[in-house]
Amino acid sequence: MVSNEMLGTFVPIVVYWVYSGVYVYLGNNFEEYRLHPKKEEEVKNVVSKGTVVKGVLVQQAFQIVVSLILFTISYQVIKTMPQYFPLVQIIHDDSETSTSSPPSLLAMFWQFMIAMVVLDTWQYFIHRYMHINKFLYHHIHSKHHLLVAPYGFGALYNHPLEGLLLDTVGGALSFLASGMTPRTSIFFFSFATIKTVDDHCGLWLPGNIFHILFSNNSAYHDVHHQLYGSKYNFSQPFFVTWDKILGTHMPYSLVKRKEGGLEARPLKD
Repeated sequence: MVSNEMLGTFVPIVVYWVYSGVYVYLGNNFEEYRLHPKKEEEVKNVVSKGTVVKGVLVQQAFQIVVSLILFTISYQVIKTMPQYFPLVQIIHDDSETSTSSPPSLLAMFWQFMIAMVVLDTWQYFIHRYMHINKFLYHHIHSKHHLLVAPYGFGALYNHPLEGLLLDTVGGALSFLASGMTPRTSIFFFSFATIKTVDDHCGLWLPGNIFHILFSNNSAYHDVHHQLYGSKYNFSQPFFVTWDKILGTHMPYSLVKRKEGGLEARPLKD
């Protein structure tokens, strides 16, 4: 039987490629919903899509190794010293001998909320520092910004060290702080993956549930990928809270392009 730790590592990767594939189809067939004309993906983006695919696969391979190590270490530490982790309940619900009850839906809801806040907080400050520190930006974070016109499967196109700091370590912290079980983490990390892909999809689709529930969406993050927005909209992947608190929030308006499609235009200089 495949363990929940293994599923929590591999299922989000499958979700990543399936969900981004849906956006590839939509982007190729519905120009009116694009935030950038299709030709801009070739003109403005410095790297080819083939290079992006290879880069993401390398990033995910690195993430698999580190995630499995962190899962193993965190489980052993908490199992050995449970008195120091009163909020964390490690339940091997994949074990045939386990008598532990799975968490209730309400408990899972609060675990999701805690994990979302922790992940948002971690990613905001690490992300922002990578823009402030010229060395880190030039050698690490600038790789992600080679995609000026973002698209779904480019969401995780970044330097392996950035992936380690932002996604893997951030995910481990949210997992530990929330007290979610390995099985619950499968759903949380899949949800976080879907949200990240959605934020980079380069589309503004009518009725998109993420645009209804979250102010942090594809248009919000698209502003950050433009030159004028590189010092704003650092928050990811869920809320815009830290941007608003710390003065890095750049509002925008969606306007129709003359040549078709939409554009997110900033509302402040």
